[in-house]
Amino acid sequence: MTAGEVFLVVTLAAPALGAAGAALVPARADRLGRLVATVAAALAFLASLALFHRTIPPMPTVPRSRIVPWHQVDLRWAPGLDLRFHIGVDGISYPLVVLTALLTLICCIYTLWAVPAVEVVSPGAQPRSTPPPYIAGRLLAALLLVIEVGILGVFLALDLVLFFVFFEIVLLPMYAVIAGWGGPGRRHAARKFVLYTLAGSVLLLVGVFLVVTRAGTADLVKLSAAHGAGLSSGLQLAAFVLLALAFAVKSPLWPLHTWLPDAHTEAPTVGSVILAGVLLKMGTYGLLRIAVGVLPDGARRVAPVLGVLAVAAILVGGLVCLAQTELKRLIAYSSVGHMGFVLLGIATLNATGIQAALIGNIAHGIITGLLFFLVGAIKDRAHTGEMTQLGGLRERMPRLAGLLGYAAIASLGLPGLAGFWGEAFAVVAALRHGGPLWTVLAVLAAFGGALAAAYFLRLLRRVSHGPVGPAFAGACAPLSAGEVVSWAPLVVLALAVGLVPGVVLWLAHGPVMELVAR
Repeated sequence: MTAGEVFLVVTLAAPALGAAGAALVPARADRLGRLVATVAAALAFLASLALFHRTIPPMPTVPRSRIVPWHQVDLRWAPGLDLRFHIGVDGISYPLVVLTALLTLICCIYTLWAVPAVEVVSPGAQPRSTPPPYIAGRLLAALLLVIEVGILGVFLALDLVLFFVFFEIVLLPMYAVIAGWGGPGRRHAARKFVLYTLAGSVLLLVGVFLVVTRAGTADLVKLSAAHGAGLSSGLQLAAFVLLALAFAVKSPLWPLHTWLPDAHTEAPTVGSVILAGVLLKMGTYGLLRIAVGVLPDGARRVAPVLGVLAVAAILVGGLVCLAQTELKRLIAYSSVGHMGFVLLGIATLNATGIQAALIGNIAHGIITGLLFFLVGAIKDRAHTGEMTQLGGLRERMPRLAGLLGYAAIASLGLPGLAGFWGEAFAVVAALRHGGPLWTVLAVLAAFGGALAAAYFLRLLRRVSHGPVGPAFAGACAPLSAGEVVSWAPLVVLALAVGLVPGVVLWLAHGPVMELVAR
């Protein structure tokens, strides 16, 4: 095996083995189990960095119009069904692989200092937080690693059936994280997450079945090179609609987004970070890599509908955020709007839009992950997320207020920070597409960006400024070492990607041009 192949295997194997090791540690050594998980996450992160191809070939004069992995592992899996364990990485998947490994490592580090308590509500009593004796921190860390395996597998899979398997791996561990360590409504939120995701999985399975049976192969490299040959126009349309609906549930695309606010509100901090930071990207990545990459004719025919729904998500997310009074729900609905810009970029089907979608994915993962960490810190100290009870954070905890302001202006798209590029160039891509419909969509999307500025400034006015609210009347614990260590990489990356977006765009330039050529 080459070094690249070894690192591919280690990227998946390290978190899988780490999850087993952390779960098997005795209950009396719970912190040791969390440490084992953190070491495994660190190994996966280092392996993901090592996947970088130092000699990325220049873009050929004539695009090859197929997936060209930097590294790949192709092994026999089920010979009787002609299925293979085929994984690989290229410039489109690499940034998402590194982001997934980084956020999982940060969350595991965070659990070394803080294991979320479970809020228990008794009839006629006030909510109280208590560490559950039957749930340990090592199990939470182990579940985070299992989720990492599923998400990484989705980004690395070069076989449609393998993609579907990894897509489903994420479901049960995320349900367990929400139901086991979430807030008072955790069980309802977890059930809602499972039901929506299962509905999407059924559609995904049918779509995959249609493509594989008609094309005669599940290999994404072969399917991308075929440019839809062997698949009739009607079948491409039907399969694309099925896949787009499945990925829209995960993205989430309006109006299939209603599971997201409940899941975010009730999930523990690390669960919200993983959910918003990388789990939502499974939907947009699948839409781009599989639905658009394998079914180009279906993509062209459905693109205007996707564009309309994307802009609807931007506007609905912004308007709902203006009415929100709970911090985590506000950040959750803001994700609906931000992912709308990603979907708008994909819907344009041009190089500018796809590049905007890719950098928007990365920026959203960094900034929203940081926002959920900060909101979690505020709720831990104030014991509420209601903005009517908050206020005066700048007076009580100026460092936390400063970080919240930094993350908020990054999320609203201030130039120089990561959130700007994806949103701005999604609008530019829609204008370049041309035509009355896309011009109107570009204008409405730009207005949606202005709504983001309005609701984030409203959040800062209510939480950071004004008189000290009742929730901050008592003593507030200072920032812990675990919080500072966990947040620092995201703070730096939000600025670095904003100042040097070319790092992400350069990696993806060749694969994007090859995708557009299809």
